[in-house]
Amino acid sequence: MKKLVAAAAVSMIALASCAPETDDADVAAADAEAGTADMVGIDGTDMPAVGPDYETILASDVRSEDNRARDQYRHPQETLDFFGLAPGMTVVELSPGGGWYTEILAQAVGPDGRLIAVVPGEGTGNYWDRAVATGERLSEAAGTATVETVSSTFGSDGEALAGGAADMVLTFRNAHNFYMGDQLGAVMSEAFRALKPGGVLGIVEHRLPEDRDDADMDESGYMKRSTIVAAAEEAGFELADESEINANPNDTADYEDGVWTLPPTLRNGDENREEYLAIGESDRMTLKFRKPA
Repeated sequence: MKKLVAAAAVSMIALASCAPETDDADVAAADAEAGTADMVGIDGTDMPAVGPDYETILASDVRSEDNRARDQYRHPQETLDFFGLAPGMTVVELSPGGGWYTEILAQAVGPDGRLIAVVPGEGTGNYWDRAVATGERLSEAAGTATVETVSSTFGSDGEALAGGAADMVLTFRNAHNFYMGDQLGAVMSEAFRALKPGGVLGIVEHRLPEDRDDADMDESGYMKRSTIVAAAEEAGFELADESEINANPNDTADYEDGVWTLPPTLRNGDENREEYLAIGESDRMTLKFRKPA
């Protein structure tokens, strides 16, 4: 039986002892479809020739019916193929929330990989409890990585997460929270330290048009691409690639209640519900950064 690792109230960069696109998205998608692409690890070591079996993973009963219904909006296979995820990797997921991607990542890296779910805060409260419960459930499932759930107060001093040995750091629809909490720079710096040379930082985030006022990022949940890229580059990352996998041209990003107006939150309840359902989930940028080798 696999054992869940849960550690509370430590800084992300103090977690070093806890840890394990292609640049061309079209090539990544073709490789995934063929299922036979040769793969090389970020540190130059051989990786399994066959990528994750997403057909099985996405249909798995470890995922709820509600989560599976959102695949049409979140495009998990295309997104993870773009980032270059492979079985056996050490992957850090920042701010896993309800575990929508955690359910997929634990299966995709598999029992030979390692998944570290980093919950912001001091290891208490609803988000922490939910992440621990998700990790426990997934760690007991067949064919998954043991999920290590840890708590982080970003920006503290300490040794780098995974000793700088993580293959990939991922965060999905969270950059606005880091920004609104004045932690975007700290998170980028700690992600940089966590990764191996050549390691990948993958970010999916609600996109605010560049011609909007910067103040629109304060409460809307939308972020400018330029703001995220600048923060990542300041931390030492290089922008390796970007994709329109998660784009939605129907999203105007100008709602009074921000991104939460749209599905899945639908903050306005029944008011204009059908209109927002027709728009779908937000327009998102998908950015792949790399730590220089």
